[in-house]
Amino acid sequence: MKIWVVLCLALLWLELHGGDCQQVKRRKDVGENRIRPGGKRVKMRHPKIKDGGGKGQSLLTQVLDKGRFLRLGQSTTLTPGKNIELRCKGNNIGWSYPTYLDTFNDSRLSIKQSDKYGQLILTSPSAADTGSYSCWVIVCDGTECDKDHERTYVSYVYFIDKDNLFVPSAIHFEIVYLRPDSPAVVPCRVTDPQAIVTLHREVPPEEITANDTLVTYDPTKGFVLQSPSSEHQGVFYCKAVTKGTPQISVKYQLLYVEVPSGPPFVGLEASPESVRGGDNLNVTCTVLGEPEVDVSFTWSYPGQDRRPVHISTSWRLVNRGMGHTTRVSQSVMTVEDMETIDFGKYICKAKNPHGETILMINIISK
Repeated sequence: MKIWVVLCLALLWLELHGGDCQQVKRRKDVGENRIRPGGKRVKMRHPKIKDGGGKGQSLLTQVLDKGRFLRLGQSTTLTPGKNIELRCKGNNIGWSYPTYLDTFNDSRLSIKQSDKYGQLILTSPSAADTGSYSCWVIVCDGTECDKDHERTYVSYVYFIDKDNLFVPSAIHFEIVYLRPDSPAVVPCRVTDPQAIVTLHREVPPEEITANDTLVTYDPTKGFVLQSPSSEHQGVFYCKAVTKGTPQISVKYQLLYVEVPSGPPFVGLEASPESVRGGDNLNVTCTVLGEPEVDVSFTWSYPGQDRRPVHISTSWRLVNRGMGHTTRVSQSVMTVEDMETIDFGKYICKAKNPHGETILMINIISK
């Protein structure tokens, strides 16, 4: 009986010991080394987690010397005179840059596209090249292509020049229009974001204090007048200083606009009011509008394509009192030696970027 008890205990011990060994072997199988059927031992590679970059992380980079790259932030400060190369990852990239580089068809700027990135190169940059540079991915569906707004990257680049604290302008006297329904900007931008800038009225001489409400300053835009009024009109300039002598910007003429943004406000009249056959007729189409908004005129009239007429178009700025400035645009149609075919409806269509207005006047023989 004792022999059987000992034998059972021995078998139980062997079984438990064998299970431990198998368990140890199973743990080893999960380890870093595995044995393939061919008998070779290989090191197990754990999968790497890809760093896709957070949403909004810029793909706009500057190429530095020796193949190094610098990812650009919201603003960048660079030294004038040294060529810059910007790249944006993608096989179809769009670019924007200071508009004057296009206006003057500047040969210092070149843009190229490769299979992997877009490239912008600007040689011999100066303080005048200070501004916003951006790139974006262009997404195409067949022949239709569009800008991917979620993959658009912008950096405002300052070319710091101690001799030109203000971004140079080709215009030495700029006009700024003030509207009661929208902020106005006095565009004295600087080339050094650390410059201290103040706004000054010329007559009577006074400094306009910037604050966080009515007047604010943004080095990428200039002084922003949040609620313009007729009191803000006049001649202004900006003053900037860093460590040396203060510098003065160009002058800005601030004009208060009476007419708000919108389609043309049109008036149509005939002169003389009473005409007969053989008389001369003038039909005048007049538009009151914003000073900087162009207006185009189109005419329809009874003798169109059959009778000769003369059409003249002009515009001028008018001070209507209380500091209000309005642009008066006119188109005058002249019909000489009126005939029967010339009597009827004269239609003027005035159009601006905000819309169009059509007026008609009926000319009857007296």
